Amino acid sequence: MTSAEGFRFADDPLSAPVFTPASDTAPAAVCRGVGKTYRTATEQVPALVDVTLAIPRAQVTVVVGPSGSGKSSLLRLLACIDSPDAGEVLVAGQRVDRLRPRARRRLRQRQVAYLFQRPGENLLPYLDAVAQVRLAASLRGAPVTAAAARDLLDRLGLRDRADHLPGQLSGGEQQRLAVACGVVGDPALVVADEPTAELDTAAAERVLTAMEELAAAGVGFVLSSHDPRVMAVADGFVRLDHGRVVP
Repeated sequence: MTSAEGFRFADDPLSAPVFTPASDTAPAAVCRGVGKTYRTATEQVPALVDVTLAIPRAQVTVVVGPSGSGKSSLLRLLACIDSPDAGEVLVAGQRVDRLRPRARRRLRQRQVAYLFQRPGENLLPYLDAVAQVRLAASLRGAPVTAAAARDLLDRLGLRDRADHLPGQLSGGEQQRLAVACGVVGDPALVVADEPTAELDTAAAERVLTAMEELAAAGVGFVLSSHDPRVMAVADGFVRLDHGRVVP
């Protein structure tokens, strides 16, 4: 495992650790008795029912289940995009279900990274890779220097692509850049919905290797996937069926 100490730049007052190992054993996120229901014009559709679970720090947790089992709904709650209709959701120790929309957005900005399936949707088309990482860090309240951003990109195998725009990167490179933006500034949780769905085998393996190494260094990941390659790097699983956690 590569040490995160290489990302400290104490000689530069604008630098912050690109990410640091988790300093405690508290979970990155917790759900207690969570329910979520979607309402249509004619019916109410329960997406999650009495969900209780904990997402550890410094691990890759994979959410699995058949289509319609509630995976995306759970990820949206953990990412602070939605709030539950019942129960408690805590992210980085804060009760998401008690927050007003503006406060929930602030918590999401500082403590959560959400990665979309399509790699390009995670990035701004007019910023190069270094600028993407530095913007993500600034939005998280932990600005880093260009040198620190380049070191993180190097760790993800992107040093030679640091000055490239997203449109000049392959899908796998875009997703690794999105991971870099996700972990910079030490968020509590990185949430990814089918992160390998748009990638070929080689690209998926590089993305998953990066996630595995970053998790070992202290980052908490929670992924939804049907991909056996994702299952292979998982430290733990959450299995859903009809909105309920099952063994």
